[in-house]
Amino acid sequence: MEFLFDYGSFLLKTISLIIIISIPFFILFSSKGKDASLSGSLKITNLSDKLDNMAGAVKSLTLDKNERKKLLKEKKKNLKAKKNKSIPKPVFVLNFNGDIEASSVENLKEEITAILKSETKCQELVLRLESPGGTVIGYGLCAAQLQRLRDAGIKVTACVDKVAASGGYMMACVCNKIVSSPFAIIGSIGVVAAIPNFHKVLKKNNVDYELHTAGEYKRTITMFGETTPAGRKKFKEHLEDIHVLFKDHIKKFRPSLDMKKIATGETWEGIKALEVGLVDEISTSDEYLLNLSKKHEIFEISYITKQNLQDKLSFFISSTLTRIISSLETFFSKNKYR
Repeated sequence: MEFLFDYGSFLLKTISLIIIISIPFFILFSSKGKDASLSGSLKITNLSDKLDNMAGAVKSLTLDKNERKKLLKEKKKNLKAKKNKSIPKPVFVLNFNGDIEASSVENLKEEITAILKSETKCQELVLRLESPGGTVIGYGLCAAQLQRLRDAGIKVTACVDKVAASGGYMMACVCNKIVSSPFAIIGSIGVVAAIPNFHKVLKKNNVDYELHTAGEYKRTITMFGETTPAGRKKFKEHLEDIHVLFKDHIKKFRPSLDMKKIATGETWEGIKALEVGLVDEISTSDEYLLNLSKKHEIFEISYITKQNLQDKLSFFISSTLTRIISSLETFFSKNKYR
């Protein structure tokens, strides 16, 4: 047990050191960062060509010199024939890797806007989605962006290889179809809020904290004020209201779901999620796209934003803290049964 306390103390010191070191740099570059915001650019990758090239490279390993020449001629012949025949509707691929703030929503917005503005007819849009969830505001906006595609009559499929929980599932359920790998984490249809309260610490040290509001429930629970029964009750009511909105949102797109069963905050592995109706098909995104590539050309669309120094520093701090917290959780998870 003493080792665990030492380990926790070490991590807290490390986090504090990183923050202290980073603050001067953040202040130094923050003013420059505000004026240096650069617009991004759209990157389009032909995944069909990429798959064909990789397959050809592997296939050539077993061929002799003459067979390689024959394979090359056949490839050129197929490319020529491809140009002359009618091209079927393409498949578009978007990638979304979510964090707590759903910060990738800006990129998602630009990608969707570009597709809708182009008025290009596509067979299907595949969203490779990975997110453990986060803020209601951020993921609500992400879901609304996907709704734009459905409103435009575009078939949208969400492919989840690892996790689409809470806000991640809020996004996924907007899609026409949800494809999950066998052991992906799906669900977590619930709402959670945690606020540390230091009122007792301040009171013990004779520190007064004043918070002035107009409106009975302008603030219910704060970090430094005393939590009243009325404030706690109102805060819980607000969480319940958000949960109801979450359930109504899912019901709108997947009306056949048994909400009493699936809206408990629990998660299901992909295979079990299929049984309760949270997903429609079991497959990896790679296999799903590989099957589509047999009949359609596949294009990956990404909006790339060039980061300024402030953004890079913020990302470094955020990712470092995330790794430290993740390592702490992993450590305790591995040792909880010892």
